[in-house]
Amino acid sequence: MGAEEMRLTRRERERLQHKREILDVALRLFSERGYYSVSMEEIAKEAEFSVGTLYNFFKSKEELYKSLVKEVADRFHSSLTKAIEKRGSVIERLRNYLRIKGDIFRENLPVIRFYFTETRGVSLSVIAGLELELREQYNSFLERLSHLFEYGMEEGIFKRIADPFYLAVALDSISNSFLFLWLQDPDAYPYPEPELVLNIFFKGLLRSES
Repeated sequence: MGAEEMRLTRRERERLQHKREILDVALRLFSERGYYSVSMEEIAKEAEFSVGTLYNFFKSKEELYKSLVKEVADRFHSSLTKAIEKRGSVIERLRNYLRIKGDIFRENLPVIRFYFTETRGVSLSVIAGLELELREQYNSFLERLSHLFEYGMEEGIFKRIADPFYLAVALDSISNSFLFLWLQDPDAYPYPEPELVLNIFFKGLLRSES
């Protein structure tokens, strides 16, 4: 139990636990049968709650979906922000960011698979609203990551070859590409060690004399 949960009352902790149980059941059913094929009544039955209780937690299936995705997005944002703000050299913090990103991706694979395969059953208004929230959160993280590159330039660690924000986008995009390959076929495309990604990013392909 985290420090934040410890500050909650017993009733609040129980409510949080019940919400977690509902989300776990919903994710399992959505993953097995697809978002569109699962009803709120079926989720309530599988979670062993009354339908009324379920609606006390979530006003609709779309709100439940949004909560599932947003929860993981918040976890990503918090963990990755901590990774790049942790004490250490610039390279160590970038290495830590890549490692933690891979760990979180693996730990939340069911939700990530669901998000990319089942959004067709969710209304466009909910998708649009959620996408806006996720995009703002993502851009906020990229800004933080760009500050790390800016610091590296100021300290003479990195050459100023491009805008720090572009460098943040480039590194994040490289790691995302590896993660999505791994998502398609984990055995054929295992997520690489952070050092490999950093070597590709920093050292490139050209020999020094080219």
